[in-house]
Amino acid sequence: MSSLRQQVCQSLLGRKRVLEICTAEKENSQQTTPPQKTRLCSLDTFRGIALLVMIFVNYGGGRYWFFEHAPWNGLYLADLVFPWFIWIMGVSMAFSTRSLLRKSVPRWKIFKNILKRSCILFALGIILNTYGGYNNLQKIRIPGVLQRFGISYFVVSSVHLLFTKPNDIHQKKIWASVRDILPYWLEWLIMFGILLTHILLTFLLEVPGCPKGYLGPGGIHNGGDYFNCTGGAAGYIDRVILGEAHIYQHPTIKVIYLTELPYDPEGILGFLTSIFLVFLGLQAGKILLTYQDWKPRIGRWLIWGTIIGLIAIILSKASINDGWIPINKNLWSISFIFATGAMGFYLLSICYFIIDVKKWWTGAPFFFSGMNSILIYVGHSLTSELFPWTWHVGQTHWEHLAVDLWGVTLWVIISIWLYYKKLFLAV
Repeated sequence: MSSLRQQVCQSLLGRKRVLEICTAEKENSQQTTPPQKTRLCSLDTFRGIALLVMIFVNYGGGRYWFFEHAPWNGLYLADLVFPWFIWIMGVSMAFSTRSLLRKSVPRWKIFKNILKRSCILFALGIILNTYGGYNNLQKIRIPGVLQRFGISYFVVSSVHLLFTKPNDIHQKKIWASVRDILPYWLEWLIMFGILLTHILLTFLLEVPGCPKGYLGPGGIHNGGDYFNCTGGAAGYIDRVILGEAHIYQHPTIKVIYLTELPYDPEGILGFLTSIFLVFLGLQAGKILLTYQDWKPRIGRWLIWGTIIGLIAIILSKASINDGWIPINKNLWSISFIFATGAMGFYLLSICYFIIDVKKWWTGAPFFFSGMNSILIYVGHSLTSELFPWTWHVGQTHWEHLAVDLWGVTLWVIISIWLYYKKLFLAV
């Protein structure tokens, strides 16, 4: 563009419009390199949706029963947000790993960063477990949400780092239509091994005084026949390895089934299925990287969602309690991760189509929160009992609902302010 033309443009259209014209011309020029790909807002929006719904239910959800977690088997709204959040972590993982490899960062350095981030997440989780005065080291709870994030991230990222390539080198192969799967067959083998380990431990481990494969809550469940079998193998592994004092002491089932044993919904055995759920999210990310057009992306996501959704339905027999493997967040059962993973594929497809393809929605206000997820999650945990996020109200649902919605809204306002100040916390 000549200097004369620039002057005319500046006088007629203003500086902002000139920059847009110049940028457009630069992108269309054959003598320049292609422009960098824009950030997919749908990913941050998805993450923001999961995060803000999680904060809402953690604040109390207006004290409505349908905003609480399922007592044992079943799937409520509150049961969806954590697995969605962990699934979307897998999607982002595909981008970050390939980006670092394309920058020629040595794999050992990438692994070092993976280990560092995992340790930070685990440590933050332990610290949050001591909030509210629970800082007696002899009774400190070891498992938790961020601990689950840290371990799952470490395993899936490390395995993926071993097999991924910085570039798509299989575009002209005969099997190019499935190149998001076949080159990673060893990765799949390892992950299926982890899933198989979960199945074998769940159904074959000898738990004293309990039948093999018991998946119930114990207590007065089934007439009290298995009173001290809470969680079956999952609860037993936690009590043996971590000790009863270092797992969650007040599970919801204690009130309903009058159980006496502590039980942790973020326990050790559930790490195996959460790892596989992150891996399913990673598969969604591989599809994004491999196929550039929106149609094959959404088509494959919908296929994946349908396949694993059907597996969840078959395993649970489309029943709350009568399936082979009921959908159960307390156990992080296989049917649970397949059901929530299927919803993840569907929800990402919807967000991607509406936000990034059709541009019908910017993703606001969820997008802003998704850009600063760790800061907002930790922040909401630390301020859950503090004004102005919450205050004492009466006993009616609408009063609690108003306060809980205000707490979420305040975090939305904070996330928008942080976004425009370009302040982001990354672990």
